[in-house]
Amino acid sequence: MAQYTRIQVANVMRETGMVPLFYHPDVELGKKVLKACYKGGARLIEFTARGDFAFEVFSQLNKYALEELPGLIMGVGSITDAAAASFYLQMGANFIVTPSMREDIAIVCNRRKVLWSPGCGSLTEINRAEEMGCEIIKLFPGDIYGPGFVKAIRGPQPWTSIMPTGGVSTDKANLKAWFDAGVVCVGMGSKLISKEILANKDFISLEKRVSSTLALIAELRN
Repeated sequence: MAQYTRIQVANVMRETGMVPLFYHPDVELGKKVLKACYKGGARLIEFTARGDFAFEVFSQLNKYALEELPGLIMGVGSITDAAAASFYLQMGANFIVTPSMREDIAIVCNRRKVLWSPGCGSLTEINRAEEMGCEIIKLFPGDIYGPGFVKAIRGPQPWTSIMPTGGVSTDKANLKAWFDAGVVCVGMGSKLISKEILANKDFISLEKRVSSTLALIAELRN
């Protein structure tokens, strides 16, 4: 069962401004990634469930977070149907992220008051997601649409909260463009938790990168 309501999760997304994304089949390596991100100041992690037996990895990582990393909110991404969403909710996922707009997933999550963030790429999809109770829209793939899309949407709809994923980096100019356009937070995967960091198990560098990126986001918002 989720430990946080959708409103609590949405508030933390807005406060921190960043959701790190990662997947790796090695549980022990995953624990070190979680700890480094946590020590760097991240309070949300999206586990992108893309590998075989990913549910086993997530289950162990979520238990680790509950026991060792108080306040870290674990969610699951790359969910494509209601059955998978229900399965991960049983393992304590606190939010569900999808690559596309899926009303069946919305129903499952809304029933439990769990935040779901659907991948949308048009104003029609965004409006439908909000009609279904979505708090924060995932703009995916972000690099295809860009900050200009966000600015255009928020002109007539300033209430729309958007989180781009894909095409977001730790570069100041990149982040400035997104936050100037009006995003509430960004999802960041390999640009933050790189293949090199994972291969070299350089968790000190990961902690520093998370910390400096969060500080940069706070600076840009001010």
